[in-house]
Amino acid sequence: MPSLRQLEYLVTVVDEGSFTRAAELLHVTQPALSHQMRALERTVGGPLLERLPRMVRPTPMGRAMLPHARAALAAAERGRCAARQASGLECGELQLATVYSVSLGVLPPVLRCWRREYPDVHIRLFEHRHADELREAMAAGEADIAVGPTPSDWDGPMRTIGEEEFVVVVAPDDPCAGASTVELSALAERSWVHYAPGHGLATVLDQHCAAAGFQPRAAVRTEQTATAPILAAAGLGPALAPANVIPPHFDGCVLRPEPPIRRSLVAYTRGTPDPLTSAFIETLAANACVTPEHLHGLLR
Repeated sequence: MPSLRQLEYLVTVVDEGSFTRAAELLHVTQPALSHQMRALERTVGGPLLERLPRMVRPTPMGRAMLPHARAALAAAERGRCAARQASGLECGELQLATVYSVSLGVLPPVLRCWRREYPDVHIRLFEHRHADELREAMAAGEADIAVGPTPSDWDGPMRTIGEEEFVVVVAPDDPCAGASTVELSALAERSWVHYAPGHGLATVLDQHCAAAGFQPRAAVRTEQTATAPILAAAGLGPALAPANVIPPHFDGCVLRPEPPIRRSLVAYTRGTPDPLTSAFIETLAANACVTPEHLHGLLR
């Protein structure tokens, strides 16, 4: 396959009509230029240039190839400019992978700030049901950066964003509603608002209930993180949810579990972040809503 350098040599020789002048413009020796042109002709299977006593002109094969060579060089230049602009935060696209609960509770203020500061750098968001799925997708090259629970056995760079708190949500008329804290074991006989199998928060609930000595029964299962607190507030059973998905002026009763349930959230990449990714990580660290202000009093 012809290289961009060979295509550049072809275009320059044709434009100048001379190997000598083309070599001067390209800052190569004339023998090196001639060698590359012969290599290109071998690659395409025929002569591209006709060498006349006082000039060089393209053959029919050369004339057929010339517009494609110019287009390839122009496309490469556009790509180079786009990459430079993106690295300078002028424009581009950042690919971001996360889990459902983080995209709902943590990222909105980050993305709002990013949009305000870098309006021409767009975000493409990939959402996953489970932290393990997120890790696998990131390792496979899905995105530039992942934001979620700390991945296991990750060799690339990681930046801690904060520690996420979980809360128990019950209906306003629930027997536990008058308290500020609750032990999960006190809810062992209840039917829970659970998450769909394969959802990362289903694993969180099952693990912490097991540590409290029971397996939670499901009154209903939901795929949507935001739906669980609403169903709990409606009286279908207690729910365990990240505190950052609970909106202000929420109708349900929010309790702090005892002992507290927390998990670290991190941003991680496969290699050293480029300038665009680094800028997003700084915006994330400064603006992520890991613990909402309206629940600070409950969770302190």
